[in-house]
Amino acid sequence: MSNYYRRILLKLSGTVFAHDGLLSSVIKQLCELNQHGIQVAVVPGGGNILRGREIANMDRVVADSIGMLATVLNGIRLAELLEKHLPVHHFAAFPIGNLVPGYSVHQARVHLDQGALLILSGGTGNPFFSTDSAAALRAAELKLDVVLKGTRVSGVFSADPETEPGAVFYPRLTYEEVINRNLKVLDRTAVILCQQHSIPIVVFDINQPSAILDIVRGEKIGSVIC
Repeated sequence: MSNYYRRILLKLSGTVFAHDGLLSSVIKQLCELNQHGIQVAVVPGGGNILRGREIANMDRVVADSIGMLATVLNGIRLAELLEKHLPVHHFAAFPIGNLVPGYSVHQARVHLDQGALLILSGGTGNPFFSTDSAAALRAAELKLDVVLKGTRVSGVFSADPETEPGAVFYPRLTYEEVINRNLKVLDRTAVILCQQHSIPIVVFDINQPSAILDIVRGEKIGSVIC
């Protein structure tokens, strides 16, 4: 397996966890990446359980705290499924008793170098920041090569292609273009963090079979922001 990327951050939306077949496909690809020595960190979303920002009539700090806990639940599930096949270490942005230890940059780097897959849940551990921002932050802290964001569509468009059939697909964009055009593919904080640390972002259709593997091999899939 000839690899274009050796160290990747995979941002998984909560919707992946709502579909067993899709989750199984992702797990199979993660196992193959691990077998070929690709270092992988996964940041799970929690939207299949709850999106903090969408809770009405609740203080935003409280709502975001609930949303962060939702990502930890998905992280626990993902760890349980993966640890049957490869070494896994799950860290949350904040320790959860005896269930999930708190995140440590040093420990995370050590486990990555030793060949373990990392699951990094709990977002950034702070309200007002999305799991996209958490993915960009962890990628910068761990000096990873790329952020892969799996979505329901094939990449970045001028508008939501699910509601606007005439939306234009962008195969390649600069960080500035994403910000200036106010494209909603991921939040501005995440884009700026990746720009500051020269980390490219690949937005792709997570439903496409072997998409993660193909991107790591260097195939042109989805949209690249760099």
